[in-house]
Amino acid sequence: MRILAAGDHFVRPSLIRAAVSQELSRTGRELPEFAELTLPWPHEPFGPVAEVREASGTEDELVGALAGASVCVTQMAPFTERVFAASPALRLVAVSRGGPVNVDLAAATRHGVRVSFAPGRNAPAAAEFAVGLTLAAMRRITAADAELKRGVWRGDLYAYEESGGELGGATVGLVGYGAIGRIVARVMRAFGARVLAADPYADRAAAEADGVELVELDALLSRSSVVSLHARLTKETHHLIDSRRLGLLPHGAVLVNSARGGLLDHAPLPGLLRGGALGALALDVYDIEPIPADWALRDVPNVITTPQLAGATRQTAHRAAAITASEVGRFLRGEELAHLANKDVLAAGRP
Repeated sequence: MRILAAGDHFVRPSLIRAAVSQELSRTGRELPEFAELTLPWPHEPFGPVAEVREASGTEDELVGALAGASVCVTQMAPFTERVFAASPALRLVAVSRGGPVNVDLAAATRHGVRVSFAPGRNAPAAAEFAVGLTLAAMRRITAADAELKRGVWRGDLYAYEESGGELGGATVGLVGYGAIGRIVARVMRAFGARVLAADPYADRAAAEADGVELVELDALLSRSSVVSLHARLTKETHHLIDSRRLGLLPHGAVLVNSARGGLLDHAPLPGLLRGGALGALALDVYDIEPIPADWALRDVPNVITTPQLAGATRQTAHRAAAITASEVGRFLRGEELAHLANKDVLAAGRP
């Protein structure tokens, strides 16, 4: 048995190897032979590789590292049709992220390779970051910090018309109520906020037990002074928050997006911010990444930007490695995978 730990500079090969070794040692299994590959992300941006998106590294280096491997644990390696065709020993690709967007699932299924993923690996980190962005936007924290470092004492931010609001007593709308949204709701309610959620797949009884009111999206936008996006990006949710829906927000509302840039139509944002219809905008994700030099929001007031850092905690890296290691353990014991992405592969009958 040979396992390739195709890590990067976040979920490191050493973390993958340690997690898999710990998982297998608990059941008394002999440790397999390990090979390691370090992909360049995040020192180099991820992007499309052949037919897959959000991948890092090249097909050639991955094919070479996979020689003889039956299992690969990775976050970003580009598993394309070409890679699967060149790796006949491969049986499992365990992807240590919330979705296997770096894997051609149809190709994996054709070649009889199971693909698993790691849902919830960054939920605590992403939820905390969304709350942090919200607070920074509401209270002008980053703007005041930047001005003070330039030598400008912004005492005017204490003026009534410039001062921010509080979460206590505010209505916070969450677009998407999965693992991340539920943690955000818990924290917002601890501040004393009323929390609404719009998610057609959410469990109404669970939301009610959380103290969260499930509503339609348009109603959420019209009632919420703070809106935070936590939905998955699909064909149906692309530009889910478009010009019409942005117009439903109360005057001066705060909008936060740390989920996916494509959920939000960026074109109307500069005008809404300059006119005050939108009070503040906090973004960790964008319609174009990295943002270009002539980005339309670069010089617009009350905009907070971070370079897709919501999930960037060491605990996320360890959880990612641990979740995928558990899948490797299940696979080697002949058990059903907990997070199988291509269930059609089971019909192929390949061991």
